[in-house]
Amino acid sequence: MVVEVASDKLAEDIRMLDLRPVTYFADYFVIMSADSSRQIEALEEDIVKALKESDVRPFHREGTSASGWVLLDFSDVVVHIMGPEEREFYELERLWFQAPQIVRVL
Repeated sequence: MVVEVASDKLAEDIRMLDLRPVTYFADYFVIMSADSSRQIEALEEDIVKALKESDVRPFHREGTSASGWVLLDFSDVVVHIMGPEEREFYELERLWFQAPQIVRVL
């Protein structure tokens, strides 16, 4: 559902990593890029709203749109909404290279 909402709202380079083979704290990471702080906010709002409608609520939230990175922790799924510079700098896909990529939407 997160990938679907992100794609509908024009997030860029959406990737879903399967963390189950490499860690215990979450099953999936969904990582996406947004071109502006306003788009980061909009993606966050739309993802949270869509999941709430399915009775899934965020367990934890970190970051701000102004910082260029918002993390939404839904327990089994952790969502990273990042600005392009932050995405390039932190390279989460490289850090979690052992996690199989199961979805990629460019």
